[in-house]
Amino acid sequence: MVDVTAKAVTVREAVATGLVRCSPEVVAALRDRTVPKGDVLAVARLAGIQATKRTPDLVPLAHPVAVHGVVMDVEVVDDGVALRATVRTAERTGVEMEALTAVAVAGLTVVDMVKALDRLSEITDVRVVAKSGGRSGDWVRGDG
Repeated sequence: MVDVTAKAVTVREAVATGLVRCSPEVVAALRDRTVPKGDVLAVARLAGIQATKRTPDLVPLAHPVAVHGVVMDVEVVDDGVALRATVRTAERTGVEMEALTAVAVAGLTVVDMVKALDRLSEITDVRVVAKSGGRSGDWVRGDG
């Protein structure tokens, strides 16, 4: 684990995104809310929020961070389910891992809930698209 004692406490935010690609039949079932396992979007949203708070338990060298806010957006799009996590804190280290964990676990939840309908669904494009705070300042991914 990196020693962050000397770093200043600053407001930090990270945004991560991802996509669960699904068949057109699953997209239709998601829009119609007819997936047999229930409300996929609500469950995935809660899973992402819960995962944010458990990041140090899942990523061995991640610092425990007091998460001050999480917005987990889960939206049906033409080719599947778009995921976006925005995580905010005031700490000595950033929350990129928390945002990525939120997106990854929300994506796993979607796959779990639709796998009976689409065994080929897949999680793609999980990445940090923006961050702010800390010594390195603000950063926005050029292609995202």
